[in-house]
Amino acid sequence: MKVEQLTSNIGAELIGVNLADAVHDDGLFAEIRAQLLTHRVVFLRNQDITRAEHVAFARRFGELEDHPVAGSDPDHPGLVRIYKRPDQPMDRYENAWHTDATWREAPPMGCVLRCVECPPVGGDTMWANMVAAYEGLPDDVKVKIAELRARHSIEASFGAAMPIEKRLGLKALYPDAEHPVVRTHPETGEKVLFVNAFTTHFSNYHTPERVRFGQDANPGAGELLRYLISQAYIPEYQVRWRWQPNSIAIWDNRSTQHYAVMDYPPCHRKMERAGIIGDKTY
Repeated sequence: MKVEQLTSNIGAELIGVNLADAVHDDGLFAEIRAQLLTHRVVFLRNQDITRAEHVAFARRFGELEDHPVAGSDPDHPGLVRIYKRPDQPMDRYENAWHTDATWREAPPMGCVLRCVECPPVGGDTMWANMVAAYEGLPDDVKVKIAELRARHSIEASFGAAMPIEKRLGLKALYPDAEHPVVRTHPETGEKVLFVNAFTTHFSNYHTPERVRFGQDANPGAGELLRYLISQAYIPEYQVRWRWQPNSIAIWDNRSTQHYAVMDYPPCHRKMERAGIIGDKTY
């Protein structure tokens, strides 16, 4: 396996690898997992694998999860179909910097995404290294956010455009999750800046140490949250991947954010993603 690093901070292409082989080859799978922890997102071209092989490879990382809003393949639970058509409204939550499903109490560990069909140009996906984003923060900001926790909501994102009864039903099934603003990666021990487009507010900001008057809490907390979320926008922390059919991206959802660039209408774009169940945050 040849490893070609794509940027200084994040991303590598794995060359000479067939993911179908890694379903049964423990040594090859261990190499891929090691590269994933090192580079946070790894890419492969020319992976003409079946849906069953896609799911079987992803399951080597852990059990898979379905998505309550996006549709899954009926024959392969856990394989979410992200299909875009020219006559279909564009999803408003892909083209925002986000970490998948942080509205869950235990967000996904990672994802394996395969391109089925894509436009001849456009429709790239970008990833950001949120360990580097944390490390790059000023020291006074690190001190300020060390003990902060924040809420993440499916109701305020996927549910926002639903009729109120359906939206409240979605929230009842998936109450807002609370996570530390600075997460510790469960495998590497690194500190990760863990706020994104699903984050609505800090849940423990309003204390006597931080708030003298109302203006300290609002807009003070909101401005801090927006500043933290904006760290994913910094190009030095990013990698951009141009899709081709049968290209695959595997990313560590615990230490990255990603953004699907929607510059391709009215073309088709069909992607299939297997999300791996993760751990509670600490």
